[in-house]
Amino acid sequence: MRTHYCGELTESQLDATVTVCGWVHRRRDHGGVIFLDLRDRQGILQVVVDPDTPEAFETADRARNEWVMQISGRVRKRPSGTDNKDMPTGQIELLGKVVNVLNQADTPPFQLDEHAKVGEEVRLKHRYLDLRRPEMLDNLMLRSRVSTFVRNFLAKNGFVDTETPILTRATPEGARDYLVPSRVHKGEFFALPQSPQLFKQLLMVAGLDRYFQIAKCFRDEDLRADRQPEFTQIDLEMSFVSEDDVMQLTESMIRQLFEAELNVDLGAFPRMTYADAMARFGSDKPDLRIPYELIDIRDLMTDVEFKVFQAPANDPACRVTVLRIPNGAQLSRKDIDDYTKFVGLYGAKGLAWIKVNALADGIEGLQSPILKFIPDTIIKAVLDRVHAIDGDILFFGADQFKIVSDALGALRIKIGHDLGALTHPWAPLWVIDFPMFEDAGDGRVAALHHPFTAPTCSPEALRTNPLGHNSRAYDMVLNGTELGGGSIRIHDQAMQQAVFEVLNISPDEQREKFGFLLDALRYGAPPHGGLAFGLDRLVMLMLGASSIRDVIAFPKTQSATCLLTDAPGEVSQAQLKELHIRIRQVDTTEAR
Repeated sequence: MRTHYCGELTESQLDATVTVCGWVHRRRDHGGVIFLDLRDRQGILQVVVDPDTPEAFETADRARNEWVMQISGRVRKRPSGTDNKDMPTGQIELLGKVVNVLNQADTPPFQLDEHAKVGEEVRLKHRYLDLRRPEMLDNLMLRSRVSTFVRNFLAKNGFVDTETPILTRATPEGARDYLVPSRVHKGEFFALPQSPQLFKQLLMVAGLDRYFQIAKCFRDEDLRADRQPEFTQIDLEMSFVSEDDVMQLTESMIRQLFEAELNVDLGAFPRMTYADAMARFGSDKPDLRIPYELIDIRDLMTDVEFKVFQAPANDPACRVTVLRIPNGAQLSRKDIDDYTKFVGLYGAKGLAWIKVNALADGIEGLQSPILKFIPDTIIKAVLDRVHAIDGDILFFGADQFKIVSDALGALRIKIGHDLGALTHPWAPLWVIDFPMFEDAGDGRVAALHHPFTAPTCSPEALRTNPLGHNSRAYDMVLNGTELGGGSIRIHDQAMQQAVFEVLNISPDEQREKFGFLLDALRYGAPPHGGLAFGLDRLVMLMLGASSIRDVIAFPKTQSATCLLTDAPGEVSQAQLKELHIRIRQVDTTEAR
């Protein structure tokens, strides 16, 4: 039906006769000449229809926005002074000679141009219209190119594209499973995979050596602003490798991708330990574009009478730290109050501060409500420790380690953006040397990554001191966002059982849930490791989009619903009966 896409025509096709198809983006009537901006996935083309072709002119005159049209004519250069340098096709136009209406359209519920301000709920309800907008089509086109680049890169490096099951069994991977009832096996359920983790490890045991998959994954998580119940991973695994092997290959892939698509040289990725990241930035995915750091002052506060600082300084589970903001003395009291409310979201009880107005004037050159509670000598020691200069503001955190890290780590990011302090557009890094476990309270521990990550010690040492050892894990971080996480996996049955024991998974439960994995590890499992990238997140960062929903064709809302299809929905009693399920009505007063 067409010879060319609208957006691919250039001056190289001057005087050629072409046929294009698309949607009417805009119609204009200029003194008896009809202008139609015709749009398809490749771009927008200006079509001119003159009255000297009466049938074509009458059809063009009837056309309205979003009608589907087929137009044939001659490509010509736009008249002098009418070209549009902002459009790829802005130097040419199509003189339409044959104009056909392929389908009419009702008036859309919102404009499909760059000027339309439309709520996300309306966009998701009519997603098929929202996706017609050029910027949304561009997002999906980039996503497609990223997927193609990744497939080609991995294939050239010996990886085999292999599908793993969607219907599997429930395994603990840190979030709730989506369960699928079995009609054939009464009272039993499949689970949708949170990741292909165990299957890709089994493929290494099978000798596939290098596996990859662009995989759909599912997690029934509590509502969060930018999470999806179904998401896409670039998943890969390699046998006979070390951490360096996996990191070097995947870093090369991402660097080449950015060079090819964005003409951006990310450079070599620095490496930072988890402990260093938490100490300096309060986060295991620090945004290195922002030049602020947390500075520990615990040792200076152990003997002050000010209990707000003294108590945490003498508690090993706490930290006392300072965030120095250059030029922050310009912040108003309202700004500081707003930041105090902000850190409260992370559990902080307040936000102590000192403004450095004139360092040469000593204590008189400082401004803060806490100066009267802390000896002058300690204040001077703090100023020296953080290398304070005139115009700085110092923000203090003193509480449980996690609260201080989360609160001041988030404040660092927020102020950095508020003050425009970003030093460069891209900041990649590797975070390494993660602890194997974290304290989950009540004498329990939890795997910081997942229970199939290899620790850096023997099974005996792990059982003796679970919190004292690191894992062989690594995360790729870009601009404060985790792009991907991976590790060298456990390939020894005894080590895997030791990890399960530390996690308080009984032998019977190990056999029930992971018997197939433990059995496989008995039959010559090679050393192996891998990494999984979030494809949605990667494309979002490359585009500078504000939400992963803008790079997914048909996303769910924040409440995990599909406004387009009104899913999830009820099913018939007949279907429920087939699945051996009965819906129990819960008394809401009883549920409370």
